[in-house]
Amino acid sequence: MTGRVSSASHRRSRAVESFKTAEDCIGKIEKGMSLFAITRGQFSMIDAIFVCLDQAGPSALSLWTWTVAEYEVQCVERLRNDSRITKASLIIDRGARNKNAAIIEGWKAVFGPESVKYTLNHAKIATIESERFRLLLRGSMNLNFNPKFEQFDITEGGPDFDLVRQIENELPWCGDNPTQAQLYKSSRVSGAFDAEQLEMFKGIKTWKK
Repeated sequence: MTGRVSSASHRRSRAVESFKTAEDCIGKIEKGMSLFAITRGQFSMIDAIFVCLDQAGPSALSLWTWTVAEYEVQCVERLRNDSRITKASLIIDRGARNKNAAIIEGWKAVFGPESVKYTLNHAKIATIESERFRLLLRGSMNLNFNPKFEQFDITEGGPDFDLVRQIENELPWCGDNPTQAQLYKSSRVSGAFDAEQLEMFKGIKTWKK
């Protein structure tokens, strides 16, 4: 891992090219820290979350994902069974509702029926909030590792964490079978697209077997 200092932002305190573990890449977590990393996909978002939990202690977790692939199921189960997570929310695209039914039901069994919010989502984000830290993780990687170039960011505190938390709090729970109209309204995508543009996205994605 080679460190490179960037002066682009006073919060952008560290940039690294990582070939090793998530623990080696992230290093010591400190107040106000900011890290940007390029990896070769050797660790996943879940791996990064566990490294953060090791330093943050008991924490509330939120996890944003598009879907959970079959090879990522065990990763989610590890999260679900980690006693350091005091509460958690899963913000997931509605297209995963049927494909990931068993995983989602298992998550709700541990964290409560309203801990899963269906929305229109392709973001890969996690927040970890404890008495010590307010961590925001985001990156291109999925929940499992993947041998490809990936980018990863982690910051502690700051307006980026506040923005994500604000959106999470404003995002309503639309039940277990929300309509497309409900999701357009709750995610406020109509604020960025006009009705004609949204027409091409109508309907639920069909998953190939």
